[in-house]
Amino acid sequence: MSRFPLRTRVMAWFSLVSLVVAGTLALATWHLSTGYMIKQRETTATRQANGNAQLVEGVLRRDPDGLEDLLTALGTEAESAGLLVAGGDWISSGSVDPKSLPPAFLTMVQRGRAAYQRTMLAGNPVLAIGLPLEGGSAAYIQVAPIRELDTTFRFLSWILLAGTVASGFAGALLGRWATIHALSPLRRFTDTAARAVRGDLSVRLPPTRDPDLISLAAAFNDTAERLQQRVARDTRFAGDVSHELRSPLTTMLNAMSILKRRSGELPESTRAAVDLLDTDLRRFRRMVDDLLEMSRGDQDSDRSTFELVDLAALVRVTAHHHGPVPTDALDVHDTPWVLADRVRLERVVANLLDNARRHGKGLVRLGVLRNDGNARIEVDDAGPGVPADAREHVFERFARGSPADRDTTDSGAGLGLALVSQHVRRHDGRTWVEERPGGGARFVVELPEVAE
Repeated sequence: MSRFPLRTRVMAWFSLVSLVVAGTLALATWHLSTGYMIKQRETTATRQANGNAQLVEGVLRRDPDGLEDLLTALGTEAESAGLLVAGGDWISSGSVDPKSLPPAFLTMVQRGRAAYQRTMLAGNPVLAIGLPLEGGSAAYIQVAPIRELDTTFRFLSWILLAGTVASGFAGALLGRWATIHALSPLRRFTDTAARAVRGDLSVRLPPTRDPDLISLAAAFNDTAERLQQRVARDTRFAGDVSHELRSPLTTMLNAMSILKRRSGELPESTRAAVDLLDTDLRRFRRMVDDLLEMSRGDQDSDRSTFELVDLAALVRVTAHHHGPVPTDALDVHDTPWVLADRVRLERVVANLLDNARRHGKGLVRLGVLRNDGNARIEVDDAGPGVPADAREHVFERFARGSPADRDTTDSGAGLGLALVSQHVRRHDGRTWVEERPGGGARFVVELPEVAE
């Protein structure tokens, strides 16, 4: 199972911690507040009940007939009542039925013990207080409403719950803010590394005062500097070697042309050897030319040769000069314009066509189209295609594929697609290979289109 992204995990942890802390504080606040308010209400109700019990006890001694009127007067408050139990008989104001009170509470009061009980009467919360009278022979019960207290509790619970949920959301927002600021250096590092991977070895991480990032930035910049120097040395070496090989190679090619002109005077076995040598010399010459062009491309960062190019016209002309292309293979309907080095772009198209002829068993389609603000060249061939695990490697230098999939008599040196990738990167574009619908390979070049 794939893990969630780091930003999501940090947000979840911040939110969880905020919920736990806020929930703990809310529970503590709830218990302290409700306990205090209940205690205060019980104290007030008990004080009032004691006063009323003294009145009832005085009337009980002097004039028992006036007890009902007194109890009625004591129960004038809404949802409140006074009850008297003496000798098993109940006297009440009539607003509260003694049977509606909890039996355990009544039993305790009738046994001459003081008792307190929160209960519900007719759907309303009340506080019942039972006090013994006359040495335990009678008892007075005061029923006091606590609806306002219950309403306060409900309001307090909703406030605490809303505060807990809000703190969870605040924790998530805080986690998001923290990850954005904490991961911003990592994103800069990733972007810089991606540019280096795409071939821009001149990129460097900017200086930073963060002690945790100073060593990372220094190590990356040092590595990029050493890699750039190494690539520059290798490029100069390849260019120097290619340049030095051109003179002896030219001599060998001139000598070979003489031998080819006099091949009729040579024995059959010698002519076969000369033909093989001629094929290898021509392939060697292409390899030297490609290496020299590649080394120049690595060293050349000048864009002064760029001009506005009609991509459709360039593809048509290049296809015409490269060799016969079937009319039905040309799929050029759009006319996108690009800012490009015309010579290098012609080489890109020529190398792709050459690759389709050598390794793709022939060209099937050459297309030019627009795609989401980009100009695209598509070259489809009729070959076996490129396996998915090898599609990134075909653009590497000296990648030539398997011997079974190429023309061994004219296979090239494996630098054609590498030059395509190099030239396309220089134009701020990208190239890749994918499976062609119906079989075969489709090589795609995508370049930024010039706005009208």
